[in-house]
Amino acid sequence: MSEIYDVAIVGAGAAGLASAIAACRSGANRVLLLDGREVIGAKILMSGGTRCNVTHVKVLPKDFFSESPRAVRNILSGFTPEKTLSFFKELGVNLILEETGKYFPDTHSAKTVLAALVGEVRRLGVVLKTGEKVERADFQGGGFDIAARAGTYRSKTLILCTGGLSFPSTGSDGSGYTIAEKFGHRRVETSPALTPLLTSESDWKKLSGLTLDCRLECWADGKKKIEFTDSFLFTHQGFSGPAALNISRHWIRAGSAAQPEIRVSFLPKEHENSLREKILNDAGAYPTRSIKRWLSGMLPDRLAETLVGRAGIQGSVTLASLSREQREHLIRTILQSPLHVSGTSGYAKAEVTAGGIDFLDINPHTLESLKISGLFFAGEILDVDGRIGGFNFQWAWASGHAAGSQAAKKILG
Repeated sequence: MSEIYDVAIVGAGAAGLASAIAACRSGANRVLLLDGREVIGAKILMSGGTRCNVTHVKVLPKDFFSESPRAVRNILSGFTPEKTLSFFKELGVNLILEETGKYFPDTHSAKTVLAALVGEVRRLGVVLKTGEKVERADFQGGGFDIAARAGTYRSKTLILCTGGLSFPSTGSDGSGYTIAEKFGHRRVETSPALTPLLTSESDWKKLSGLTLDCRLECWADGKKKIEFTDSFLFTHQGFSGPAALNISRHWIRAGSAAQPEIRVSFLPKEHENSLREKILNDAGAYPTRSIKRWLSGMLPDRLAETLVGRAGIQGSVTLASLSREQREHLIRTILQSPLHVSGTSGYAKAEVTAGGIDFLDINPHTLESLKISGLFFAGEILDVDGRIGGFNFQWAWASGHAAGSQAAKKILG
């Protein structure tokens, strides 16, 4: 433990790599980056269908969830998507914008992103040690003693970028929470986020593989809490796709006592009055058309058949013979179907963790601890999670930039 580092970073994921680069570029000469896995960047490589959704064209505070939205807003404003594009362009990664507003590398490979980040870390002289699991960190003598698998390291500052609990197969084990809590930091209750939903209803499971745009609403305590309109996917276990993943954290965190319910509109551009008018008009124009055939003109055949059945109507019933009661039941089934969610896939398939280290004990501009001088945080370990679409990576780049640059500034005075 003869060498004393200026900055030590625990966790070599997106936030950790960004922190290391920012620290070096801001003047830190001796930067150490530790990671418990031999091969780093698993979440980068698997994200966006292995293409890595680096950021989004428009990133707003409302795209994120935290008990301290002001802190999130401060950090995001310091490193915008435009800065992310410039940052990766400097690293030789050209990002292309898709119609969805998502940015991906033009190679359509997440390997490009990871290779560029690791390449810059090595070019800057960062000491990267993999397979070096950090077991403990202590603050004494104005610095940090970091006990890892192969030995102990000494550093003037410490940045925790250990992530949360999502996708434990990638190395996320919550160990960073333990280190932070030993330093006196509190944790906002954690839960999975962006995780698939499960159902026990065979009607929905039979639609496995079907995808379409839907609006999902989360209701709890008899009130609508939030809604998302996006692509929705039926699976053999339940529901996935951006709409389902986005709403999962809200269903989970509502708690069973609130009797949370998810409702789906399979025609998100319609409302009760417009759909009622369409049925009545079409009944006049096509009186002998079966209700199943009519609905198949707007929705996939399998889904149309399922919805007609769930509405308690024979598919052969014609538009003209549809009773008022049947019509109203069908409208509710199409626009307000309860999904009967039985659970979620949990952390095992969660893309991110909701909750985390509380911002109340952290400087909202620098991400430095208000309890331990020289201790910083970045990435998923903090109480912030974004919706799907590149937002969580943008938080990683922004928070990593803030923590790394501020850690370097601290040692330089």
